[in-house]
Amino acid sequence: MSKTKNYKVKASIFITCLVDQLFPAVGTGLVSVLKKAGVEVTFPKNQTCCGQPLFNSGFRKDAKELAKQNIEELANSEYIVVPSGSCAAMMKFVYKDLFGENDKMRSMASSLSPKVYEFSEFIVKILGVTNVGATYREHVTYHPSCHLLREQQVDMEPKALLDEVCGLVLEKLEDETVCCGFGGTFSVKYPGISEAMLMDKIQRIEETSASTVVACDLSCLMHIDGALRRKKSPIKAKHLIEILDNTESLPDR
Repeated sequence: MSKTKNYKVKASIFITCLVDQLFPAVGTGLVSVLKKAGVEVTFPKNQTCCGQPLFNSGFRKDAKELAKQNIEELANSEYIVVPSGSCAAMMKFVYKDLFGENDKMRSMASSLSPKVYEFSEFIVKILGVTNVGATYREHVTYHPSCHLLREQQVDMEPKALLDEVCGLVLEKLEDETVCCGFGGTFSVKYPGISEAMLMDKIQRIEETSASTVVACDLSCLMHIDGALRRKKSPIKAKHLIEILDNTESLPDR
């Protein structure tokens, strides 16, 4: 069992649009967990949307402007911790390709890239921590989001953190690596296909005896939670941070 190491690092947090607008508890939980793990947390105030929705919709010029603002704002950060695999992937892998070979911003984006970490990756790989002192006395299953798994190559880190939560029983999700169907603008452009994929995911979740499904991307969780609520399912959908910031089992909604 890993414990918090006795050293301190300084990290900037990048608060995504969904956290900012819809799920502020994930943002406050992010700060809480990082501080408990010995991290000095900073919040660069001029950060903005990572630009992925615009980029995926073909508005490259607009995405480039947002990228420029974030690159300049976060340039002096030692580490950048992001509570979203998709936003982290945009910043880590796409930003530098938005600028020409001789553009100063391309160089700055390339320097920024290795500083960007999705939350669970940062906690486990950089801090060397798997036990953050959380308690959650329920059966849980985990859905790995596509950007986190395929672009970030983050697979075992969220599970390692869940394994150390007191009282938590982690149940295997069949076909866990299959997309939930959200896919950002995919769910808007192809709603029928998205809905079919979502229903397959919900069926797999319901086949477990889990009372909570956990993921590291709020877009996936919002998609999954909407279907569960429409079915009046008692299963809760929660971000990993909400589990790790918990000291006692959360009440049913």
